[in-house]
Amino acid sequence: MPAATDHRLEPKPDWMTRAETRAVMAALAAAGPAPRFVGGCVRNALLGRPVEDIDIATPLSPDAVIQALEAARIKAVPTGIAHGTVTAVAGHRPFEITTLRVDVETHGRHATVAFTDDWEADAARRDFTMNALSAETDGTIHDYFGGIEDARAGRVRFVGDAARRIVEDYLRILRFFRFYAHFGRTPPDAATLAAIRGHVGGLDRLSGERLRQELKKLLSAPEPVPACRLMADTGAAEAVLGEAAFDAAGGLDRLAALTGLEPEPDWVRRLAALIIADPEVAVARADRLRLSKVETRRLTALAAPPPPLPRDADARALRAWLYRQGRDSRDRLLLLLADAPADDPRRALVPEAMAWEAPKLPLTGRDAHNAGVPPGPAVGEALRAVEDWWIDGDFAPDRESCLEELRRRARSS
Repeated sequence: MPAATDHRLEPKPDWMTRAETRAVMAALAAAGPAPRFVGGCVRNALLGRPVEDIDIATPLSPDAVIQALEAARIKAVPTGIAHGTVTAVAGHRPFEITTLRVDVETHGRHATVAFTDDWEADAARRDFTMNALSAETDGTIHDYFGGIEDARAGRVRFVGDAARRIVEDYLRILRFFRFYAHFGRTPPDAATLAAIRGHVGGLDRLSGERLRQELKKLLSAPEPVPACRLMADTGAAEAVLGEAAFDAAGGLDRLAALTGLEPEPDWVRRLAALIIADPEVAVARADRLRLSKVETRRLTALAAPPPPLPRDADARALRAWLYRQGRDSRDRLLLLLADAPADDPRRALVPEAMAWEAPKLPLTGRDAHNAGVPPGPAVGEALRAVEDWWIDGDFAPDRESCLEELRRRARSS
């Protein structure tokens, strides 16, 4: 398909016209053929979505890119010379600049590449048509594979043959589901799903860190359930998370309910909704995905069933329940309610739960000692007793009232 150059970004997005962007593009253009913006920034600009990362491609070799940037007094960082990537830093903003490439040999993850000056050949090695777009500084978009139409239709389509693209890099299976979660509105074609089913075994080659990265981005989408359902249907979910993936007892339904309750996406909480079973299963999943210590602690904590909250609980009972749950209280509440019927009256308490900040008991061990409580276990017992009294009072008693209650209990013990 010839390049479609009849579409132009008008008006040009602000990131394209910023001084630092113009400086980087001008430096590259002064040293050779005009560079272009590529990939996600072009796709998102076309769709009117925010642009965070600005990627640039050029026929210049990496060494020539560095020389051009330094000549313009722009910082150049050789972040991936072997694959043709240099990072320019202008106005404290990074720009990833990559020399046009073709794949010489693929290994299921990282390819051996050769540099080229052929824009279409470079576009042909990309994963999806909506990511194979490039744009000139005047806003003219070059589209070799129907990416503009696919992006606008919400159609996530591989460039060329899906199976070939997947075998080149098995991470593209997860990228497919991630992009479907964020951009997909049109059901995938049968050939694409068949290609994924036939190659899910290749996911075993990927590191836990890469699995985590893709799953995090997928589960951070506003509506991740359709993509997760496709993952389950194709076997990709089991390949990533094991046999208990997407809890057959209703993990997908739980996730759907959770997304309607939570004030904002939280990928660990959503992962817990999918695989909730028991802490041991959660530890295995955390290890598989190489989660951080904080993420692992949260996932294992949320895997344990929360204590019951009466169906007729009011705001006061809710506050007491939240306080006793500690730092994961809001997550536990949302997961509990995700399993409840849609008409459960406790769901009306979610705004209250999200806004409430748990107070701190206004007593210390020294207070117990000064009140005459003997040293040792009795101190903790006395403080817990006063804390229960304080909670029953809906956290209203102030420090003086708590001290008086502590003294009263010490006198009567």
